[in-house]
Amino acid sequence: MQMEPEDPTAAVLLCEVVVMEILSWLPAKPLTRLKLVCKSWNSIISNPHFVKLHLHRSPKNSILLLTRTKPLTLGEGKNWDLVFSSVESFIQNPSSTLVAQENRYSLYVEDWVVGSCNGLVCVAHALDHPKTDISDIWVRLLNPLTGGISENSPCLRVNMHNVLGFGYDESSDSYKVLAIIWDSSGTLITQVYSFGGSSWKRIKSFPAFPFSPEVNGYFIGGTLNWIALRTPHEGDYDWDAVTLDMLTLVSFDLKSDTSKEIPLPKGIDEIPSEEPTLGVWGNSLYLLHDYQNTHFIAWQMKEFGDENSWTQLLKISFHHLGVEWLSPRFVFENGNVFMLSGCHSSEEVFYDRRDNSVKRVKFSSNPRYIVAFDYVESLVQLC
Repeated sequence: MQMEPEDPTAAVLLCEVVVMEILSWLPAKPLTRLKLVCKSWNSIISNPHFVKLHLHRSPKNSILLLTRTKPLTLGEGKNWDLVFSSVESFIQNPSSTLVAQENRYSLYVEDWVVGSCNGLVCVAHALDHPKTDISDIWVRLLNPLTGGISENSPCLRVNMHNVLGFGYDESSDSYKVLAIIWDSSGTLITQVYSFGGSSWKRIKSFPAFPFSPEVNGYFIGGTLNWIALRTPHEGDYDWDAVTLDMLTLVSFDLKSDTSKEIPLPKGIDEIPSEEPTLGVWGNSLYLLHDYQNTHFIAWQMKEFGDENSWTQLLKISFHHLGVEWLSPRFVFENGNVFMLSGCHSSEEVFYDRRDNSVKRVKFSSNPRYIVAFDYVESLVQLC
């Protein structure tokens, strides 16, 4: 019996499906070079469906470190650098990671990082008005892997009391920035910008004001989150006068542009000695604080949004950590490793609860300011 000839179109499609499946498991960096192999591979790797599939399959084990070094000569501005590293490399040898020249991206002096999501980094740029507390800010996106940079957002005028947050709204496939501004009349103004849009949109005000303009919103599950004070404070307050009932966790939903309050863990029965902070790793939100200035405590919200899922993950003494004072910085490895600032600005403390080990790292040369962000290399295109 004579065999019917195979449909060449079907064979080509099958081949492309197989190639897409194989390529989707490769790291992002070599894929940027494999686009040059042929037109077919370039088309596959550039396809939005492939980009999302690859992002879903990419290992979430990298971080972005924002560092600030002292100027080498008098009159120079402080240098901001983005350093990209695997979690394992940074924990094993933090000093070498920070001074390595590879995987480094320099920013302007007036820039700061608002956040990182899906391989994109949101950077804000400020222009101050002399002799006033007013600034004009613009935000933009960059993909450090591909080198892509978006156009600046429309200008937003703010005063010195403002906070920003950056995240991804899956329902509209859009990246958004939330700005919370305490204006001169004593009211909170909340505005949202969707990248690719033509303007900032004013929305219903926030129910409380976050502690500090240095604290960006923590992104998880399509929301931005802050620890805030219910009592108006214009960014200036006396922590010694703060009571537990003044503290709240505020969560902003990027899909609905609405906010709600989430109660803090019921096990917190007294105000911490220092301001508490949040952390995010994977699908969990963490609350980090001290207890009577003698112990470090970490809470994990195992089911985000469910106040009853708060669980005390650890309580470790300052004596065991070898410090008299500390400030929580970042959570790694599903809540197993914590980075904490020690007694000195040039010292970081790493605590691993899996083996109860402590490692203190001192940056003796050119002390630097370090902020860590969850990061994954991706092929995501800019707006």
